[in-house]
Amino acid sequence: MRRKPTGRTSTNSRSPAFQAPIFNITSIAILGGVFVLGVGIGIAFSSTATFTPTNVASREFIDTKAPNPDICVQYGASAMVMDTRLFVTLNPFNVYVAQPSMRPGCVLRTNNWAILEQRKLISGDQVRECKNRLNTFGYTGDLGQKPEISCIYQNEAAKNFFITDPGAVTAPQETDRF
Repeated sequence: MRRKPTGRTSTNSRSPAFQAPIFNITSIAILGGVFVLGVGIGIAFSSTATFTPTNVASREFIDTKAPNPDICVQYGASAMVMDTRLFVTLNPFNVYVAQPSMRPGCVLRTNNWAILEQRKLISGDQVRECKNRLNTFGYTGDLGQKPEISCIYQNEAAKNFFITDPGAVTAPQETDRF
């Protein structure tokens, strides 16, 4: 007696579980390496120091552009100074803002005002008046030329939201008060 065929056909193809994968391990490793390399290059490009005035992205860049950078960094802090004008109309009430100008500047710590006094850039009356209001001095322009010096107020309400986020490293407390 012969057996009846069951209706199955025999083929030489492998079952779906044993077919060659679309990506083998070598190609996955190469693609992973290219991805990691791309991320690394992207981080390197975005975190390098810039030395163009169109992109001020680091404290070091601001420190080098401050007036008298050696004095400023040693006795105070470099700053970006913004000069702007506001126009307020009362009828109708509107506020108009002129285009601000940005310049490099320096804020001196209160115990370093003698630098300005020795160079005869501020008088004793100016020092007394500024000290009575618990302010400090800031300037733009070279100290050897004719700098613009102002008695400035440290705004305690202004917060740096970049250092209050979880995981952020906070600045040392002694650098907070000028």
